[in-house]
Amino acid sequence: MIVRIMNEGQYDVPSLYYDDINKIDKEIVGIIARNDEKRFEKAYAELINMVHKNGVPIDPKILHDSNLIIPPADTSLKEAKRIFVGEKIIPR
Repeated sequence: MIVRIMNEGQYDVPSLYYDDINKIDKEIVGIIARNDEKRFEKAYAELINMVHKNGVPIDPKILHDSNLIIPPADTSLKEAKRIFVGEKIIPR
């Protein structure tokens, strides 16, 4: 699965991590709804770290369609509230 972290690049993440990423994604949506900035920062960092830890960076000269697009690592709760509407934080 190709995951793009905006302002950073693309990663080839094995599909076996899809459920883990989806679980964190759903958790983040709930955190946004509760307006819990501290938990948002922790969960969002966990999402970014999961991609970094388990994904292989793709050469920036090669562009693939992304299966998942994640906003930049420094996205704040305030920004996430403005950007994302719906059931998931990860736009598809």
